[in-house]
Amino acid sequence: MRRELLPVATPARTAAVIGGLLRRRWRLTVTAGLTLVGAAACGLLPAPLLGSIVDVVAQQRDAGALTWPIVLLVVVAGAYGALTAAGISLTGRLGEHVVASLRERFVERALHLRLDAVEQAGSGDLTSRVTSDVTLVTKVVRDALPQLAHAALTIALTMVGLAVLDWRFLLAALVAAPIQAYTVHWYMRRARSIYTAHRTSLGALQHQLLDTVGGARTVRAFQLQRTHTAKVEDSSRDTVGIALRGVRLLTQFFGRLNLAEFVGLAAILAMGFWLVSIDAVSLGTATAAALYFHGLFNPINIALMLVDDALSAGTSLNRIVGVTDLPAAPQPSRRGQAADGSVKLSSVYHEYEPGHEVLHDVDLQVAEGERIALVGASGAGKSTVAKLVAGIHRPTRGSLAVGSLDLAEFGSPTANGLVALVSQEVHVFAGPLAEDLRLARPDASDDDLRAALTTVGAWEWVQALPEGLDTVVGNGGHRLSTAQAQQLALARLVLADPRIAILDEATADAGSAGARALEQAADAALRGRTGLIVAHRLTQAEAADRVVVLDNGRVVEVGTHEELISRGGRYAELWQAWSRSREG
Repeated sequence: MRRELLPVATPARTAAVIGGLLRRRWRLTVTAGLTLVGAAACGLLPAPLLGSIVDVVAQQRDAGALTWPIVLLVVVAGAYGALTAAGISLTGRLGEHVVASLRERFVERALHLRLDAVEQAGSGDLTSRVTSDVTLVTKVVRDALPQLAHAALTIALTMVGLAVLDWRFLLAALVAAPIQAYTVHWYMRRARSIYTAHRTSLGALQHQLLDTVGGARTVRAFQLQRTHTAKVEDSSRDTVGIALRGVRLLTQFFGRLNLAEFVGLAAILAMGFWLVSIDAVSLGTATAAALYFHGLFNPINIALMLVDDALSAGTSLNRIVGVTDLPAAPQPSRRGQAADGSVKLSSVYHEYEPGHEVLHDVDLQVAEGERIALVGASGAGKSTVAKLVAGIHRPTRGSLAVGSLDLAEFGSPTANGLVALVSQEVHVFAGPLAEDLRLARPDASDDDLRAALTTVGAWEWVQALPEGLDTVVGNGGHRLSTAQAQQLALARLVLADPRIAILDEATADAGSAGARALEQAADAALRGRTGLIVAHRLTQAEAADRVVVLDNGRVVEVGTHEELISRGGRYAELWQAWSRSREG
């Protein structure tokens, strides 16, 4: 399927979003800024104090003249340390608040994106943004941002200090500026594309890994191990190659900065020698100027070193804001919009790749409360029909309506609770089992949870867990069997209480021993609602109100189980093959 990655925001848009978040916390922003300014100002005082000491020694004045400069140096050192620590702490706290708000906005919007957009982009693109991109931004905000802010203020105030000593020292210091400016411009112009390509490549690699691991059974069944391994290797090779390009660029970047430092310090020393020789400044003032410029080495290097981190974090921020700016899936009102749980597909076509249709002229009407089984060989189009009704994909041509909702106008019916889809791949979320169930209905009481679990036949084994509903399940918790995980998914379906439920091979992973129990659970969960069942076992088709047989993306038969058996067509062939496999 052709991938259309989720959008990336422009740097200007990202700056506007961050500015808005900072304005919401203006008191903390102002306090952190003033504290850092105070720290940077204190950092400028040692140079003139040391210069005054040099003048005392050069003029051979009494030793008592050294007392106050030395006392002031001690006081300034203490104040500088305290203000620096406080400023970095406040800046870090401000950054954490901003990142937390941005992360909440990202997750909220990601949960309400149109499912077809997420499906088309691929799970790797979204998961890489919510994991590696968010992690990188958080790390930079926590570790690099406070240092970068402090370094930038120190550089700015040091330049002011050089001008106060003598404006010609500032001119000498600025000799290095063109080299530094050109170096940064040269680096950023090349690094931006490298980092964007690297983040995109990581997303593609993660998606390929998820596809390979998630579809491991299919990969093994069709002996595609070498093909998928080659794809992962190619994605990994591309990612490593881009990373090495970044390392080479960074090495060249720091080499040019060392040249700028040499040129700048040489200019300051030459200027100081000349000014002292013409009695324009004292030896102590020239010493202070040299110390000022030498003191710039560390903050300039910190600032320019952190340009690398900031650029990478900026790229990740653009990717995060790109998602937060996406429009949410339309949320039609449930009152009056869908008067019933009917489904109607009229002349529906669908293609994942342009020119390669997987559904052809599909017409299907499902009455409210009717249970339909979708049957056919692998690749016949069953799951595609199910995903179209769920709103995960949209028809390429034709119309699809759920109740009175035309999905072309209103978007995904799963977003407003009209339709719920339970697939073969069921996730058990880490945490208490009760909270896992409440994802479907946050206001559900314990009695509601017990009723849902009882409906799907799961309450007995849940009671037997170490802490019942409070037992921690998922990663790091109590391990559930495949059948138990499927029962939880069906219990969530009961709690969500949609008008239309779609089971896409939701009982396929259960072994033969648990298959019957899961089918009974599914039957109970569907009771009282319209049901579309992608039938893995034809016993589900036998129990359905009608069976829809698909072959190569077309509806070839529709009828009850008995009608289709008596016709002796495609369904009868499938039933005979299914019956023989059970007997064998």
